[in-house]
Amino acid sequence: MKIRGLFAVIALALALVLLSASARAQSAKVYRIGFLSTSDYAPGSPLGRFADGIIRRLGQLGYTLGTNLTVEQRGAEMHLERLPGLVAELVANKLDVIVTSTYPAAAAAKIGTNTIPIVISGAGDPVRTNLVASLARPGGNVTGISDVAAQLAPKRLQMLKEAVPSLQRVAVLYNASDLGMTMRYAASAEVAKMLGVTVQSLGVRAPDDFEDAFAAMNRDMPDGLLMVSDALTRLNRQRVYDYAAAHRLPAIYEADSYARDGGLMSYGPDGAESEERIASLVDRLFKGANPADLPVEQPTRFRLVINLKTAKALGITFPQTLLATADDVIE
Repeated sequence: MKIRGLFAVIALALALVLLSASARAQSAKVYRIGFLSTSDYAPGSPLGRFADGIIRRLGQLGYTLGTNLTVEQRGAEMHLERLPGLVAELVANKLDVIVTSTYPAAAAAKIGTNTIPIVISGAGDPVRTNLVASLARPGGNVTGISDVAAQLAPKRLQMLKEAVPSLQRVAVLYNASDLGMTMRYAASAEVAKMLGVTVQSLGVRAPDDFEDAFAAMNRDMPDGLLMVSDALTRLNRQRVYDYAAAHRLPAIYEADSYARDGGLMSYGPDGAESEERIASLVDRLFKGANPADLPVEQPTRFRLVINLKTAKALGITFPQTLLATADDVIE
């Protein structure tokens, strides 16, 4: 009797443990994150790798895709008129957080929902574009990582001038349909004037506009090129590389992926840090933080990448002082 009673107690205890575990499993929160951009998240693309990096960082924070994390991705494929509909789809999926890339995507998300927290990136200066009230206390449902173009523009132009001491005229290629990128161009142009460099403005709004930009440079060839990075210029980057190579035109870009793809040099925020910070903000929002109280963060790590193979093709010899400061030299 005693043995049978003991077995009964053990069986009951096991049943209670299993029931408790089952209840916990049924009540476990599944977090839903959405990604939104003006382009798409094709596997292996810069934007696809960026989203994958954020998901990977979330994995290090305890979120497992398919277990307690689900992902929705929406890209407008450069048709900005699609953004409101894509936002509506994400909102209908009852997401916990939306992560946006580019200003148009951030603006569309802000207009489309005031209840779902939004984490912005690559959107320009969020204060000047009215995405947030201030960096310290953004208010509303938007937080994220800010643009530091005003600080980076002089460094990029100084590095380009150090690589090409004769630099007197620089063409700045940017997406004129993106308010955030237009402001980034303005910051670069203002700095160029202070450095005594003449600026050639090359605003594009669609892929066909790149030929017009190239024709403008053909008529009045600059000494160098600065390409402002957004979805439109990123998708057409190979055309810019090819033009620069054909005309032996030194160019500097805003992210290291451009230099690795064949661009001459790049200087910009460390992508790994950006992924880490966005994932950290998402984690805090998942745990109930109010986006209005989460300061918009600024990058703290920056990378200079130089492609010596491209430099050789252009006939450029980098000074040792610049090479010594590079974080990565591609040979």
